[in-house]
Amino acid sequence: QVPLVESGGGLVQPGNSLRLSCTSTRFSFDDVAIGWFRQAPGKEREEVSCLSSTDGSKYYADSVKGRFTISRDRRKNTLYLQMNGLKPDDTAVYYCTADVVDYCHGSDSPNYWGQGTQVTVSS
Repeated sequence: QVPLVESGGGLVQPGNSLRLSCTSTRFSFDDVAIGWFRQAPGKEREEVSCLSSTDGSKYYADSVKGRFTISRDRRKNTLYLQMNGLKPDDTAVYYCTADVVDYCHGSDSPNYWGQGTQVTVSS
């Protein structure tokens, strides 16, 4: 079980940027697959991004490609999601996710989820 804590959500206007952060006090993010999901009211849960633990490759949903960037700071053991050019459709609760096995390739879902942080994009 991996404790996960997200931060950085908030209310922003369309076109602005926001950076989400996720930390773990128990496991190193070097040793687990990590990423982000989001859930908006009335919509299906969507995998936003994933950072593979096997080859370091990064995955992005088509809806965020070119606008969002996933990264990690190994020394701080922190996962980031840089979100640029935010749109109203990006409004959702964003969850940091992790698993000891690599879920970035294939249809597997991560076993561990944070509590979520709200992102609202509105004018």
